This record gives sequence, structure tokens and C-alpha cells, in this order.
Amino acid sequence: MASVFLFTPPFTQLNTPYPGTMYLKGFLNTRNISCYQADLGIEVIDVIFSKKGLINLFAGINSSDRNISENAARIIALKDDYINTIDHVIHFLRGKNPSLAHVICLGDFLPEASRFAQIEDLEWAFGSMGKQDQAKYLATMYLEDISDLIRECVDPFFGFSRYAERLGRSANSFDELYGLLNGPSTYVDDILLNILKQNLDNVQPLIVGISVPFPGNLYASFRCAQFIKQSYPHIKIVMGGGFPNTELRSLSDPRVFEFYDFICLDDGEAPLENIIKYVRGEIPINELKRTFILVDGKVNYIDNAATKNYKQGEIGTPDYSDLYLDKYISAIEIMNPMHSLWSDGRWNKLTMAHGCYWGKCTFCDISLDYIKLYEPLTAALLCDRVEQLIKQTGQSGFHFVDEAAPPALMRAFAIEIIRRSIKISWWTNIRFEKSFTKDLCYLLKASGCIAVSGGLEVASDRLLELIQKGVTVAQVAKVNRNFTEAGIMVHAYLMYGFPTQTTQETMDALEMVRQLFSAGVMQSGFWHQFAMTAHSPVGLNPTLYKVKKETEVVGTFANNDILHIDNSGTDHDKFSFGLKKSLLNFMHGIGLDDDLQNWFDFKIPKTLIPPNYIKKVLSEKENKEMGNSSKIVWMGNDPKIENLSESKNDKDSDMIRLAFVDKSSEFHIVLNKKEGYWLAAMLPKLSVKNFPLLTVKDLRESFVGEGLSEFENFLLSKPIAGLFNNGLIIL
Repeated sequence: MASVFLFTPPFTQLNTPYPGTMYLKGFLNTRNISCYQADLGIEVIDVIFSKKGLINLFAGINSSDRNISENAARIIALKDDYINTIDHVIHFLRGKNPSLAHVICLGDFLPEASRFAQIEDLEWAFGSMGKQDQAKYLATMYLEDISDLIRECVDPFFGFSRYAERLGRSANSFDELYGLLNGPSTYVDDILLNILKQNLDNVQPLIVGISVPFPGNLYASFRCAQFIKQSYPHIKIVMGGGFPNTELRSLSDPRVFEFYDFICLDDGEAPLENIIKYVRGEIPINELKRTFILVDGKVNYIDNAATKNYKQGEIGTPDYSDLYLDKYISAIEIMNPMHSLWSDGRWNKLTMAHGCYWGKCTFCDISLDYIKLYEPLTAALLCDRVEQLIKQTGQSGFHFVDEAAPPALMRAFAIEIIRRSIKISWWTNIRFEKSFTKDLCYLLKASGCIAVSGGLEVASDRLLELIQKGVTVAQVAKVNRNFTEAGIMVHAYLMYGFPTQTTQETMDALEMVRQLFSAGVMQSGFWHQFAMTAHSPVGLNPTLYKVKKETEVVGTFANNDILHIDNSGTDHDKFSFGLKKSLLNFMHGIGLDDDLQNWFDFKIPKTLIPPNYIKKVLSEKENKEMGNSSKIVWMGNDPKIENLSESKNDKDSDMIRLAFVDKSSEFHIVLNKKEGYWLAAMLPKLSVKNFPLLTVKDLRESFVGEGLSEFENFLLSKPIAGLFNNGLIIL
């Protein structure tokens, strides 16, 4: 038995659990409140995509139905092939039988339907993919074929990372969802509710908390809540998560509370704890925190100001216990390096800082607490949590899910990781700001950072200023170069259709993107069309951005996405296909020299961006900034000292050679004996593992204290330049 049962309804990711319930379970551990958690999405997938599941699936389909498509008919005709291969494929995608990749890639193991038709167009991508990735891609297409059959023949709502997503998008009224919930259950519903019943009978909770991060989890969450109300009326039900935080802030439809007892907003720790206390009879109703509840038939929002939010250091380490971590599968759906990283492999989820340290972007929900309230962790606490999760899960891959990870904390975290000799792989979201110098990127790489994603957005300086992104295209290019040269993959979020953006600016943005790929400083990207949200500066003050809301009516259910009219009159929708097609090709080195017109079937204006703009920006020399307080750090090994004599100006000068060996190469520098011995003795003191790190001022004082002179010239000398290229960094 557990006091609280937390779960995420179908569907989010196939490769790793969504972190909401783990964060809350970790917090409840600190309060000694018993809790059990589940990811019902992966449990449903496990049932459907099994030999028994497919036998049941095909048995429930009427193959003589004349309305069935040619594709569905083909899959049904091959049902024995699907039934006899499904367990092998799932086993492979769980990393249990990697040798199957060779058989899959031969092309005669998997039954093929319409999803495989696109593979011929992508064979050029397979050359750069290993057998494992290629096989994962083919296996993913195989699963997508089955999902197409499910959608057509048994459950139109089905989708691997979303379920009935359309019902949750811009659902100003609860009417459609309410009507469906009062109708018959679907194929997936029946499987889901059977799994839910097993969990409820096992856990016997007092309270059920349902995490609803996305619109694609909404319908299933209500179906689960409905089942609990009907079958276990004594259990109290709470909704929290990203969807209510953004969409349900003006909720007023009382019918929602036929399914839920409480709906919480923003950080869930304090609201959930107070709900538990309220259900136990320990506090009155007016002490609830950021919670919707039905009182006398009307929706009330209660936010007790006396209840303080918990600091990030107080909420505990996310807890992955109870989850079936061995059931998650790695899938590769599209040939995008970052999307592959997102869906391939199991990642432990952590957050470096609550909120966003920048908090100014005008398209973002910066008025809401999850962005507005910035609170970073300490590097030491973050590393403590990393070590805890490695021990608990056996996994050393981490995805830091920050809105934008702060550079200063990333630096401190990297240093602490190296000091503790923790071996991890990690990636996160950033802003492409100038703090990411070549040296900082080198440090991040040494700590295990493998990729970053950040917003280039509109790739136009005028629009970047309007967005208040705080960067320029030139700055983004330089930062991307620093990450790329350090061996860290760069993914850019790209946006088109921002208010006042012209056709010319869209083409100029595409040209900037083309040049970034051509220069080799960007490896991945994805175009998104601008959407106005109710809690962003654009949504709150549309006239400032020369757009108009199509309607001012506020619904009684979900309110976030706002339909708007761009007064510039530009038809942004028509650019979608050309932008995405060109980007897919750029990522694979194709079409980088083509005219932009080739990507569109309508006339576009010529770009006004000089063809060598990015190349010229990247050719500008950047000097290291070495102020007195700058930290100077040695990342390499101690040198081997060799004495030698070198003739110079007909005079014999005693010289010293410092020879260095690292993991992949060897190099040496030659200095006069006095400077050489000083440096050899100093380098261990400059190690990143020492605390505190020494500054340029400390180094100068030591240099002068040894009777040496011209410290600045020494730092700028050719031998020291060699060190700066091989592990000596300024932070």
C-alpha cells in the first residue's frame, strides 16, 4: 500500500520516462509520504507490441471490410510475419539483442508496408549511419506501419508519443472531450484501464496524482480519472503537469470535476503536500496551494499565501524506483541528429536551475512561474544527484531539461564532474550567448557534454532584437563554432512567421541557416512556425507586435494558443515545406550550393545576405579575455622534463623541453630553464581538480615572486600558445 499513486498516462516518449512523477516521488520521500509511480504509456506499449498483443489486434480487425485501405490490407495479409517478428524487434530496440541489426539491415526479416516507401529516398543517409542506427530506423518504420493499422482499423486516436492529441489542442470548450468520455471506450482505452486497475489493486492508494505534461496525454488522463471515479470512488484524484500549468489557468467548467477532485498549477510539491494534508483532515480547504476545486457547484481557485514554495535544494533527488526501465525502447523516426538523441537511448532527467535566467523572449511564457522564477542549484548538489541516479538506475546518460541552462552553473558543474572523476554523457538546452567561449566549450566537452540545443529562432538581427533574444546571428555563429570545434553537437531551434516577419526576412533567415551548415558549425536544426500563446509578451500585448487576436473570447476549459492575424499580410504557411525540405538536405550536406529558389515551387525574392557573411564572421580573430580574476586552468597531464642546450645568437642558452602526452597525441614546448621549471611546477597547481582555482593574478604573483619578468609577454609567447591549444584554458 502507498498513500499516493502517481502516474503519467499515454503517451510521451518511448525511450525514457517523463520526469514529472520522479520529481514528485523524490520530494515525497523527503516528507516520509509513501508513494508508488508508474508510466502507463510504456506499459500499454508493452502489451500492444507483443506477440500476444498483435494476435489480439489482428483478431479484432474485420479484414473483409471494403473500406479498408490497400496499406491496411497488406499489413493484415502479412499478419503472421508481424506476429512472429514483433517480440524480436522489441527485444532489439530494448538493447537486448544488438546482433539482430545485421539481419534487419539485410531487408528480408521485417514485413514492409507504406512507411518503407520513403526509405528509398533516404538511402543516401544510411551511408553515414552505423548498422545499429540503420536497423533502429527500419524497426521504427515497422512499428509505425503497425501504428497506422491501429489508427485506421481500431483506434483513430493512437500515436506513439501522443494519444488523442487534437482533443487537447486549443480546447477552449470541454464539450467535445466530455462527449467522447461519455461514449464507448476505445481499443487503447480498454488496455490502459486494465493496466490501471492492476496498479490500483496493487497499490491501494488514498490519492492518485496524474501528470499531464502535453495535450497528447489529456484524453487518456480523463479516461483514467473517469474509471477511478466509477470503480474506486473513495480515491481522491489530482491533475498536475505542463498542460494544466499553461492551458487551464482560467478553468471554469464544473464538469471537469466530475473526473478530478483537484487541479494544481505550477510547481507541484507544495500543492500536492497540502492536498494530502487536506484529504487526511489535517488542514482546512482554505489552506490549499495553487489548486482548483469545486465548491457548491462552482470552480474555485485557492492559493494560500502562507504556504511557501520549496527551494530546489529541498525537493530531493528524482526517484526512478517502481518504473519498468527495462521496457523502454530506442527508436529513430527521422534522420535528424538531435531528434535521434531525443528518442534513442535512456536518459536520466535532471534540471540545473528552475526557470530561465534570461526570461525575456517575447514568444515565450515568461509571465508564468516555470519560466519567471529562476533558482539555480549548486554544482555540488547537482553532482550529488547525478551520482545518486547513476547508482539507482545504472545509467550514466543525463538530459538536463532546463529552459536554458545558465553558463556559469554549467561551468561549475563541469568542474565538479571532473574533480569527482564522474564519467557521464550529458546534453541540455542553452542560449547561444558569448559566455560560451572556446575554452568553456572545451571544459564542457571534458565533463561529458555531447550536445546542446538553442534558439537561433528567426535568424534575423532585426527580429532577434524584437524577440529580445539577446543574441545576434554573428554571435550565434561564433558560439556554434566554439561548440563544434570542441566536439559538441549543435542543434538550432528555428522559427518562421514571427509577427512582422516579411518574405524577404524569411529567405534571408534560410540563407543564414544555409551558410551555418555550409561552414560546418551547425549539425542539426528544426523549423517551427510561430504560435501566439496567452502568457507570452506577444499574447499579452499583441498591438505592440502589430498582430491582432482573431477572437477575444476566453473559453471555460483550455486557454493558451491564440489564433492571430499578422497585419503584414504575409502567408507564412506556404514556406513550411520548402524550409523543412531544405533543412533536411542541409543536415546531410546536400544542396548547400543550390539557389534557395530550388526549395520552393513559387517565386521567392533573392536573399540580401552576402554569400560569405558567416564565413567572414568566423574569420574574425577573437582574443582571449584574461582579466586578473579570470581562472586559469590546466586540463592535461603533468609534463616530462628534458634538459637541452640551444644555440642562439652565438651564445649557449640553457633550455628545457616539457613533453606532454594525452589520450590521443603528444606534443612539447621549449622554454628557458628558469621559466620552464617554474611552469612545470605550476601546472599541477593549475589542475581543474584543485580548489580553489587559481586566477591570472595568482599566476602573475607567483611568476614575479620567482624573479621572472614580463609575465604578459610570457603568456602571449609561442610556447604558451601551444599550451592554450592543448589543454590550458581561461574561464
